[in-house]
Order: sequence, then structure tokens, then C-alpha cells
Amino acid sequence: MSNPALFLSHGAPTLPLTETPARAFLEGLAATLDRPKAILVVSAHWETAQPAVNAVAVNDTIHDFRGFPEALYRLAYPAPGDPELAARIVARLSAEGFTPTVDTRRGLDHGAWVPLLLAWPEHDIPVLQLSVQPHLGPEHHLRLGQALKPLRDEGVLVIGSGAFTHNLREIDWRGGAEPEWSRAFAEWMGEALMENHMDDLLHYRGRAPYAARNHPTDEHLLPLYVALGAGDGPARRLHSSAEFGSLRMDAFAFG
Repeated sequence: MSNPALFLSHGAPTLPLTETPARAFLEGLAATLDRPKAILVVSAHWETAQPAVNAVAVNDTIHDFRGFPEALYRLAYPAPGDPELAARIVARLSAEGFTPTVDTRRGLDHGAWVPLLLAWPEHDIPVLQLSVQPHLGPEHHLRLGQALKPLRDEGVLVIGSGAFTHNLREIDWRGGAEPEWSRAFAEWMGEALMENHMDDLLHYRGRAPYAARNHPTDEHLLPLYVALGAGDGPARRLHSSAEFGSLRMDAFAFG
């Protein structure tokens, strides 16, 4: 039986350096899964006009942030890539009507390496990244996930890495109590996912409470739709917590 597709909230880049419930969850994640042959991460931090897959021998670690502790910039995740698998993913997406491209230089941004460093610290499983297309919205990313679903039967773990809520302007870096507007959104989205209310999910911006406040832009929620499309049946919530007040760290399994 294949692993489920996953949606993980990757949080702030400092997650590997801080003791939080979300970090503890990610550190225990691998023990709940079969060891994958490869991992495909759809990260909110790689935006392109059309789907792009990286194809490298060894992944560079991209420190795509500024102003954090020096220790964070010393962390690295040199996981191998898999150019042959990348070519097959491109062929699969092309057959489903997408116009994908291959990037032979890009490594792993923190949306990919932060959760992987905690879950599989040995960095010995091949890792690939797939980009998001924020201008194309949830339905496009659901279709993208559906095209990737057969990879799960080959032992590829499909992970959407984003944030269940993501409004950096309202982050409380001192760690205050979670506000009602993020809690209400997370409860609505969680229920829609676990009860498989697909139409509501695809139209969340007009139906979920405080949708625009929690996601001023779409990119950090779009990886969830790829995981949803690549998975099976209603979601299972694997983890739920909040950091910095309104930054929800929820995680879900599909399948």
C-alpha cells in the first residue's frame, strides 16, 4: 500500500532551531510512514508561470530568507536529486495537458528542506521540487495533483509544503494567543477537508471565514490542493497548532 499524499505547514525558517509542537510532530513523521523511494515536494516558495520540476544530481540548500540567526544559515540538506524521475514527471504532466519545464540548477528552498530536515535528517532519500502557479488558482493545482497521483504507487511520497494560514503582516513574533480570525478559518478549512467538501474547498476565498485575512495571497495554500489531488478520499488531520499567534501549523494526510 502506498503512502498518503501529505500537506505540511513548514512554518518560519527557524523551526529547526525552536522547540514547538510542530517541530516535534515533524520529527516523528517518518516513523508513521513507509520509507519512500523518492520525495516530491510542492513548495509555496517556488513560483513559476508553468509547472517546473528540478532535475539535479545533488540538491543545493537555498537559504531564501534574511535577518535570522547565523546558525540557520549553517543548516544544509544535500539530498540527492533524481533527474530520471524528473523527466518522467514532466512526461506525465505533459500527457495530462500541462506545459511543464525542467530546471537543472535549482536546489531546495526552505519550504522543502525545513520539514525534510526534521523528518528525514539523514538526507539520503532523493528529493525533487515542483513549483506552484499562483495566478492559476486552486483548481489548477488540484488537477496537478491528480496527474501526479500514480507516482504514489511507485513509492514516491508527494508532499505539499505551505502554510495553513499565512499573513506575515499580522504575525506576533512574541508568541501571543491565537486570534479568532485564524482559528475560525482553520476550523472551517479542516472540516471541509475532512468531510471532502470539494466545491467549498475550491471556492474557499469566497466561503471560508476571514479567507483573505489568513491568505492575502494564495501561494501558501496551493500546495494543499496538489496533495488533495494526489491523495485519496477525505483528509486526516495529523497535526494542529499555532505559532506566533496566527501562523497555523496544521498537517493533513490524503489516503
